[in-house]
Amino acid sequence: MPLKFDLAGHSAVVTGAGRRLGRAFAEALAENGANVVVHYGHSAEQAEQVVGRLQVHGVQAAAVRADLADPGEAAQLISRAEEAIGEIDLLVNNAAVFGSITALEASIEDWQSHLDVNLTAPFLIAQQFARARHGAPGSIVNLLDWRAMRPGADHFPYTISKAALAALTQGLAVSLAPDIRVNGLALGAILPPSDGGTDDPLKGVPSQRWGTVEEAVEALLFLLAGPEYVTGEILHVDGGRHLT
Repeated sequence: MPLKFDLAGHSAVVTGAGRRLGRAFAEALAENGANVVVHYGHSAEQAEQVVGRLQVHGVQAAAVRADLADPGEAAQLISRAEEAIGEIDLLVNNAAVFGSITALEASIEDWQSHLDVNLTAPFLIAQQFARARHGAPGSIVNLLDWRAMRPGADHFPYTISKAALAALTQGLAVSLAPDIRVNGLALGAILPPSDGGTDDPLKGVPSQRWGTVEEAVEALLFLLAGPEYVTGEILHVDGGRHLT
């Protein structure tokens, strides 16, 4: 049975919510009663389609654009979201740059673009989220990756940025306590990579199967709206991949 939470009266921002897992996260939040801001960078048409799907559940929903590679725009996302649907108390930092680049191949532009979107933007958004809460309760989930725990040679800038985001997640859990909980969700092979990579995603996965979108969604809801005593946790939903 899928996990269910009563999120009526709560409002969330989901970054990168116009497509893929971000879309699934936004839809799950709306299905459970939360108002949702669908952040997007380039996929405006897809974001508006998601908004329409969310509104079917009788919640407020709006699409808000921000270029997360621009620190100024990232820092303004929460205020713009609150202009659209009101006070925000749930945040899902989902958007990411994912490049198949080795350490020797990476240019400074590759390196910086991954850090800007995958690390700096989540920090700035979380910072503004916490400031806007003014001591009221809130919950943040940062999307991580099993690679953050076991850095390898492939996807090097991405892996390092996610490892740094894992450290940021735990640092914020301490810094923003006791009012705001901060947790990380480290996923494995859930959806095929959008870059069309040819690597076998199940190589080294003890469970020897793909994870499902539903499993990722349930884990997100648990961290975002579950037990209030859970903070600073990094939950792996990767079939055991981070262990091998």
